[in-house]
Amino acid sequence: MKILLVDDSNTMRRIEKNTLEKMGYTDIQEAVDGADAISKLTAGGFELVLMDWNMPNMTGIEALKVIKANPATKGVPVIMVTSESEKTRIMEAIQAGAANYVVKPFQAETLQEKISAVTKKAA
Repeated sequence: MKILLVDDSNTMRRIEKNTLEKMGYTDIQEAVDGADAISKLTAGGFELVLMDWNMPNMTGIEALKVIKANPATKGVPVIMVTSESEKTRIMEAIQAGAANYVVKPFQAETLQEKISAVTKKAA
């Protein structure tokens, strides 16, 4: 599975990438913000996006709305992985098209469960 990991924090991307690799996911590309993510997603081939909310240039929620509005990318599931834990934020992301939501800091098992739930839906 080709995954796009989107977070402006190099440390968080490294933690998430290491976690994904331990789960057996090895085809992982990274983006530093929403605009970078959209550029890479438009090139195609991704099967899942893990996206932070709070980023410069284009936030995760802004990028999510653009992704879901584009016929070429709207079918790619997006899991928000963020420190935004308020119910209103979670609802906003789900309404904007997020397939699932993980609050940082997270356990590897939680991330695996969310990914499994999303990929089963897509299958």
